[in-house]
Amino acid sequence: MSEALDLADPEFLHDPYPVLARLRDEAPVQWHEPTGQWLAFSHPTANAVLRDRRLGRIWADKSSSQVDLAPFNLMHRNQMLENEPPRHTRLRALVATAFARGHVERLRPQVQARADALLTAVRIRGRGGRVDFDLIADVAEPLPVAIIGDLLGVPEEDHHLLRPWSADFVAMYEYGRTTDIEMHAVAAAREFGAYLHELAAARRFDPRADLLSDLAAAEDGGTRLSPDELVASAILLLNAGHEASVNAFGNGVVALLDHPDQLAHVRAHLDQPDGADVIASTVEEMLRYDSPLHLFERTATADVVVGDVTVEAGQRIAALLGAANRDPTVFDDPDTFVASRKPNAHIAFGAGLHHCLGAPLARMELQITLPTLLRHCPELVLVGEPVRRPTFVLRGYDSVPLSAAGMSSPTD
Repeated sequence: MSEALDLADPEFLHDPYPVLARLRDEAPVQWHEPTGQWLAFSHPTANAVLRDRRLGRIWADKSSSQVDLAPFNLMHRNQMLENEPPRHTRLRALVATAFARGHVERLRPQVQARADALLTAVRIRGRGGRVDFDLIADVAEPLPVAIIGDLLGVPEEDHHLLRPWSADFVAMYEYGRTTDIEMHAVAAAREFGAYLHELAAARRFDPRADLLSDLAAAEDGGTRLSPDELVASAILLLNAGHEASVNAFGNGVVALLDHPDQLAHVRAHLDQPDGADVIASTVEEMLRYDSPLHLFERTATADVVVGDVTVEAGQRIAALLGAANRDPTVFDDPDTFVASRKPNAHIAFGAGLHHCLGAPLARMELQITLPTLLRHCPELVLVGEPVRRPTFVLRGYDSVPLSAAGMSSPTD
């Protein structure tokens, strides 16, 4: 039993891995009384949770004694992430049809241009050849928000609305939510939903080369997304698409700085023939080593044996992705960042039916932004303690203070 695991304890949130390793060694699956569910700690059991079709995403409307959560619940009832076949099949087919129309690849030049622009803006602030900046505020957050805004077709002047809405929305996924968190989430659901309903209606009459227009036009077997399904799908893509990129990049850069030999290895290969392969493997290690998503819940639709326990029909079980990605039975020296780690069977993007649809976009952003950062910043050091977000499910930093010397345009 893992009742002693406090998912809100500041010391645990700062570095959960020693506790997760101890619990994983005790038993791969344990009952967690505070959250009323089973927790799968090992890679085999977490992977089984994600892949077993008898363990589904069964949405249950959230309730509150203080706040009417109807707008928040409406968004989730209409998301593919919170549904199982046949509705999940229909929703994912429609969204995937729109998402697969070259959108990710057409964004590649925009990702590069925005990464260069953000780091150039940092560079011109420099005095005496050195500049201090915040990796999260100056690079990690604005880039994926702008890209997902471009992808959806949100006008540039409205991009600043997206991150606050998303942050208020995803705060509900953590345990121990407060009335204040609930109120902000409902306001975000209502405001964001109204905004996207209006924008989607405009795109139906005046289609553009963006994902929202393609979602509005998507058809599968004679069916289309309803207005509520379209908006819920767009919000899911925003929240999942940029939260993973922000947190993976912040976590990964800090991990590289904590492993200077690995950072030197990556720098040494940047402009070599194998540079793209080294960056690709480094990004996968960033996702594994300090995963941006740590917990993903499922509900049993029948009795299911996971590890050595039986999850009874109606009970919930959560795959602990961060714990699974440090399992020493799968990864050699799992607590060390190894940029060239191969194979790397991490499950940071999930697995099975609900594998993250936006994983290719997140990977592309990371594979462009990391070498761009390193080329712009020949010398890069931490100048203060990174500030962790006080969350467990979505793991990331609020601030990563850096100092760069010798900054220049990568084309200089």
